[in-house]
Amino acid sequence: QLQLVESGGGLVQPGGSLRLSCAASGFTLDYYVIGWFRQAPGKEREGVSCISSSDGSTYYADSVKGRFTISRDNAKNTVYLQMNSLKPEDTAVYYCAADGPWSKYYYCSRYTVDSYDYWGQGTQVTVSS
Repeated sequence: QLQLVESGGGLVQPGGSLRLSCAASGFTLDYYVIGWFRQAPGKEREGVSCISSSDGSTYYADSVKGRFTISRDNAKNTVYLQMNSLKPEDTAVYYCAADGPWSKYYYCSRYTVDSYDYWGQGTQVTVSS
């Protein structure tokens, strides 16, 4: 059974850091496109970052560029989202999602919410003083 489990969320002060993990079971992550999304109360789910399975290229939303870093550890079958310089507007439930093993697009930047077939349950990130 294919499953994604996010962890690493929590409460952090503005300017702080968190590292989210997306652990996969039932499939090998390196053959899948992985995306990170977030959803704040009353808002639509938005794409934050993704990593392609084809060439490992990455994409970041403008709102997180320079602050967040996505990475893949194939040995641990886990994708990470390192979040630095966190702001109150980063507060949301963060989800990871996967598509594969045959990716719909070569570059993950073309993916939307509807492109992904598998989703985790989410982890809450709260940035507040």
